[in-house]
Amino acid sequence: MSWVQFMCYSELAFMPLLNCLSLWGFAFIPQLCLFNDIPLYPKVSDSSFNIFLIIFVSAILKSLYEVVTTGGQVRTWRNEWRIWMMRSITSYFYGSWDVVLNKLGKKEASFLPTNKVIDDEQVKLYEMGIFDFRTATTFLAPLVTVILVNIAAFVRALVVNVVDNDREGYWEKMFGQMFLSFYILVSNYTVIEGMIIRRDKASIPLYVTLLSGVFSVFILLIGSAILS
Repeated sequence: MSWVQFMCYSELAFMPLLNCLSLWGFAFIPQLCLFNDIPLYPKVSDSSFNIFLIIFVSAILKSLYEVVTTGGQVRTWRNEWRIWMMRSITSYFYGSWDVVLNKLGKKEASFLPTNKVIDDEQVKLYEMGIFDFRTATTFLAPLVTVILVNIAAFVRALVVNVVDNDREGYWEKMFGQMFLSFYILVSNYTVIEGMIIRRDKASIPLYVTLLSGVFSVFILLIGSAILS
């Protein structure tokens, strides 16, 4: 096997794990630092901030270009981007964890088939572009926990910025982390909608939101204890 082939196969083999680790990191680390007033990125006025901005914008434009040039629409790109984030937090995480346990001899690889029966209500929701959250709690809880942690960090940053009247250039120092939290919340507004607005059978159950709330408080407390 050539070196190029090895690199290609390695990318396919480790892609779920790398996506999982990177997305979990971006979903929690900057937010925990934001919650504790710890800047991670350069100030907006700093020229080095442009490096992060270019990387962020180029990644979005690249994926948008790929979708549009293959006949897709902006709505298609938006949904694919959102699904990629959800998949990295849930499916890739559990799949990678399953493989790690299997390689350590702690657990055999498992595969549980999902229900393939066509449901008229599910078809209707799909045609309307509405997410169906009728799935296992193990898949919903991570998504809701990420959203709640981001809401807590973003809201606290806004309150601190307004109450303290932009103390010591707080807005300029924390803009990168605040924007990241805001972007995550906007990109995954369907999860927020499923928690707060919707009351149909396919919405997120209240007990999942409460359970995720406990997880998010625990994460914020642990993060604050470590970073303080």
